[in-house]
Amino acid sequence: MPQHQRATMAEIAAEAGVSVPTVSKVLNGRRDVAPATRDRVEELLRRHSYKPRRAQPSTAAGLIDVVFVDLGNSWSMQILAGVEETAHRAGTGVVVSAVHGRVRTEPDRRWLDGLAARRSDGVLLVLSELSAQQLEQLSGLGIPVVVIDPVGQPDPAVPSVGATNWTGALTATEHLIGLGHRRIAVIGGPEDVLCSQARIDGYRAAMHAAGLQIPPGFIRIGDFTSPTGHRETLALLDLPKPPTAIFACSDEMARGAYEALYERGRRVPDDLSVVGFDDLEQARWAIPPLTTVRQPLTEMAALATRMLLTLAAGGRLDASRLELATPLVIRGSTAPLA
Repeated sequence: MPQHQRATMAEIAAEAGVSVPTVSKVLNGRRDVAPATRDRVEELLRRHSYKPRRAQPSTAAGLIDVVFVDLGNSWSMQILAGVEETAHRAGTGVVVSAVHGRVRTEPDRRWLDGLAARRSDGVLLVLSELSAQQLEQLSGLGIPVVVIDPVGQPDPAVPSVGATNWTGALTATEHLIGLGHRRIAVIGGPEDVLCSQARIDGYRAAMHAAGLQIPPGFIRIGDFTSPTGHRETLALLDLPKPPTAIFACSDEMARGAYEALYERGRRVPDDLSVVGFDDLEQARWAIPPLTTVRQPLTEMAALATRMLLTLAAGGRLDASRLELATPLVIRGSTAPLA
């Protein structure tokens, strides 16, 4: 490349034959890089006179950003509660924004520009994923990142906090099997979202372990919202042989299932058992109260915030990927098959 043109982190990574996160690790002094790789990257950084554009001031701003894909639902409010309480105890302010679409595919970079303008100490990304370019931009700004419930396979270079989605789904399906149900359907979230994949895989594993076939049309895809739970439940009820139980991979979709069953004159759990996932407050208020897998959203957010504050203070993390347990909470929406 021309000498006057500043090399980007992506270009240095390509020349070194490594990933952008590996270059980021070298720049940030991380120890988990092979010595030979580190030497090669450092030599290229020197050759290209690469200097990260760091916008961070020498003193902490006392501010972190939380970037949601969407706001306004109970799920995001539980996440925000965990962030705010933990940040408040640390004397740190919180700025909240929503990109209304995956961070990775957002067509503009307003959220990144906002981070740079505020000179935040760090950023929490919720149900999101970073492109290599965005990771480079954040590294150049000197802003640490922690992801809560990442969309794709977690990048070891980006710390993340999630839940044991596969185990929770396995337990939920085993509960229905234990009640005598054999025709069990599942309504998953988006197919390309990691937690949704894990929940559907957990359901499949439980059915396989019990020697049960999954009939055609019993695996439905929604988007974690109530309208898709409603839509897919109606589709299940229209099958020649409908299920006797539904595992909805979010409480919102379980609420939609309740509405569809009510419209069709079906009673929960007398005519059909329903299990959700999340254990939002509305699960206890449902009639009947919803059996669901508890995802510790507030605890996940608090843990991610503590990790981010540690990184912002120049500390190191003991692990880059943490998952919290997902126990089953049995209430009134499931019953033995009559």
